[in-house]
Amino acid sequence: MTSCSSQCASLRPADPSSPPLPASEIDSLLERLVAEWHVVDPGHAATELEGRVCDLHKFNFQLWHEEDIARSPEVTDARIAEVKRNIDRFNQARNDAIEKVDDWLVTELAARAIQAAASTPAATETPGSAIDRLSILELRRFHMREQLDRADATQEHREKAAARMAVLDAQRGHLIEAIDRLLTEIFLGQRPLRVFRMMKMYNDPTMNPYLYKAQSRSAA
Repeated sequence: MTSCSSQCASLRPADPSSPPLPASEIDSLLERLVAEWHVVDPGHAATELEGRVCDLHKFNFQLWHEEDIARSPEVTDARIAEVKRNIDRFNQARNDAIEKVDDWLVTELAARAIQAAASTPAATETPGSAIDRLSILELRRFHMREQLDRADATQEHREKAAARMAVLDAQRGHLIEAIDRLLTEIFLGQRPLRVFRMMKMYNDPTMNPYLYKAQSRSAA
């Protein structure tokens, strides 16, 4: 289990209008954890905002590798069914984790008495959703780097991977900048943070018709 990084300790900054964590530190944490979790089982001991980000990242990590298994032509039908249920479970946990990142930020804003004017428009994406994208991007960068380093790959394959890596690196820089700008606007009270509730229905036995009909049949 990885420990909370000393440079990303989720302490409140001296300036009450400063975001809790710079996006560059969040990204460094995500990049480091991807590498570590390919050596040890995914886990962490972080708390506060960092802990919620780590939880989200862990579910994306687990989702990524379950989806790789699902696409293998050598996997049995029984294993595919097991993997599909794992994907549903991890995806539900991932969506919950996105909301928990935003919920933490809402609580922090209230603790600092920061509130945007009611007429101020919200962004189309919350910080939690943007950090989710950054998490997936770091997973993609790690695995694209693997393709660059493959000893059995052709030169053409490596050049293709290198071109894609350059695009991913540029996207990373743009996304870090955008997250920083969004968090700065929110903590300056220039933009409200409204948590976007996913309202996923497929894992809810009272909402998914296949689940509640099956329950009704078994009870009959």
